[in-house]
Amino acid sequence: MTTEAIDWISEVRDQPFFAYVPYYTVHTPLETIDTFKQKYLSHPKVRNERHATYAAMVELMDINIGRLITSLKEFNISNDTLIIFTSDNGGIRSISYQDPLRGGKGSYYEGGTRVPLLIHWQNKIPAKEVNIPVINADFFPTLASVLGKIEFRYPLDGIDLSPLLLSNLSIEERSLFWHFPIYLQSYNPSADQSRDPLFRTRPGSTMRKGKWKLHHYFEDDSYELYDLENDEGEHVNLAQYLPKIVQALSAELQHWQDSINAPIPKTANPQFDEVFSAELTEKHLSKK
Repeated sequence: MTTEAIDWISEVRDQPFFAYVPYYTVHTPLETIDTFKQKYLSHPKVRNERHATYAAMVELMDINIGRLITSLKEFNISNDTLIIFTSDNGGIRSISYQDPLRGGKGSYYEGGTRVPLLIHWQNKIPAKEVNIPVINADFFPTLASVLGKIEFRYPLDGIDLSPLLLSNLSIEERSLFWHFPIYLQSYNPSADQSRDPLFRTRPGSTMRKGKWKLHHYFEDDSYELYDLENDEGEHVNLAQYLPKIVQALSAELQHWQDSINAPIPKTANPQFDEVFSAELTEKHLSKK
């Protein structure tokens, strides 16, 4: 895949181009080259063969990203190329713990939604660390702004980050929203750190505003509230102690849901067996 990307870039390097390179690694099934895995099998911090495979996959991804960046230098276009490295979600918790963040892939908790983000533009973006929450929907308006197109006839979900990146200016304070009205099965009930052992997550929405993270679950219309400044791992639900904050944030969340016509399931499953669900939940909990 890297070789194909480099070959294509070599053909279009004299004109503006966009290369989206979504590596398979690191993802299940865990598969790698044996020669890379072997050196990790004896590493003191590698617990088993599965983790050795995982480590080798990470290294191979790093090597291939290095090949891409080297090609930009060889083509003499590194000064004109904006590079974004990020992910779409956290890793599967039973394979790659997100600690100190709670949860992992498919979770509303920070371990599922907080991801790496590195943005590089040689001689344009100074080296710095910025602790301002952004979201992947910001990439489109940012790239459009860099290309000189800043007016659109339709609303955008994200905002232009180029003032923050290029001019060290602040961006407007805003709330971030996530909407996921479906069920995701559990991977490992004892490790997932979900609300219950049956699912990694249940239908709901979340939002972040400043230090506050609000979860809203549709089945029972329940809320969870976390102070990410003091509880990054989302272990202490403050909803019952800070009802005014929950009320204010939930009103803003509902306004956002209404504004985008977010689908929210409202019909109960007539085949749902409450007794069986309770028994299965208790069975999982007793194994911990």
